[in-house]
Amino acid sequence: MGGFMQPQGHVQVVVGLADFGLNPQAALDRPRWQVVPGDEVLLEPGIPQATALFLKDLGHRVRYEAEYGFFGRGQAVLRLGEALCAASDPRAEGLALAL
Repeated sequence: MGGFMQPQGHVQVVVGLADFGLNPQAALDRPRWQVVPGDEVLLEPGIPQATALFLKDLGHRVRYEAEYGFFGRGQAVLRLGEALCAASDPRAEGLALAL
């Protein structure tokens, strides 16, 4: 991921790991959002309609975007003690292996 999405995507994955206790694969699997220049917020399918309505009530223009290319791709390896837990983003081709 790059551009506007890079810091937003990183924060979303870290929040999944640190705040919600998700494993790396679950954190990468979660639907993402992206704030774009102006007052628009792009949402991936899977983000609840109630969230979109809440954002609209705050004054944002909200658009569901079916094209996953807007939301970045990532891979992760997390050390859990002596073990490694690897994950690969479903938005891209790939496979994560922890050896």
